[in-house]
Amino acid sequence: MTESPVSRPPLSPTPRSTVTRYRDRSATDRAALDAVLDAALLCHLGVVLHGAPVVLPTIFGRSGDTLYLHGSTGAGNLRAAMTGDVSVAVTVVDGLVYARSAMHFSMNYRSAVIHGRPVEVTDPDERLHALRTVVEHAAPGAWDTVRPPSRKELAATLVLSLDLTEASVKARSGGPGDDADDLDGPAWAGVLPLRQVWEPPIPSADLAAGIETPDHVLVRVPARAPVA
Repeated sequence: MTESPVSRPPLSPTPRSTVTRYRDRSATDRAALDAVLDAALLCHLGVVLHGAPVVLPTIFGRSGDTLYLHGSTGAGNLRAAMTGDVSVAVTVVDGLVYARSAMHFSMNYRSAVIHGRPVEVTDPDERLHALRTVVEHAAPGAWDTVRPPSRKELAATLVLSLDLTEASVKARSGGPGDDADDLDGPAWAGVLPLRQVWEPPIPSADLAAGIETPDHVLVRVPARAPVA
């Protein structure tokens, strides 16, 4: 059961989850972690594979204080993830910060890094819940409109859970932090905001006649002014 916001404990600081640079940009409340994870579509999973560190992009889903990952049972990276601690990183870029000096160029961002040892999810009900969580994170409203996984598909899928207790959250916002001596310089300074926008959906070439684009897809596309 998901804890209420009042009863949820703060993130537990450890040596590897404590922000050491720009500590004023860090946060330890779980709501901040939730917000970053819910805004990101992709995470990067860091594992040790064949004795070497590997970082792999993958989709994910969050349910309460648990992060779910999934992939093929034959995926060596997921198997390796169960043999030791891993790190999972997500980043949302909000803008490019232009400064008057090269050393003060930066980005506005929201980020999180989670540490821990993933656990294989074997309970059938939790496995389905985890897969639904991953699908709904990327494509809200889709799970209830598609065919659920078959027994064969479930047997070929490895599902992992990762507790979100040991995590760090860091964000930057605002303009450049130029040195006082550079404020009268000739270079332009400011922020170039960045946002992702969904484009109109493109139906599959083999889509059966009469199937309209569902509302849960269309709702993500911003309204556009009519073309003259």
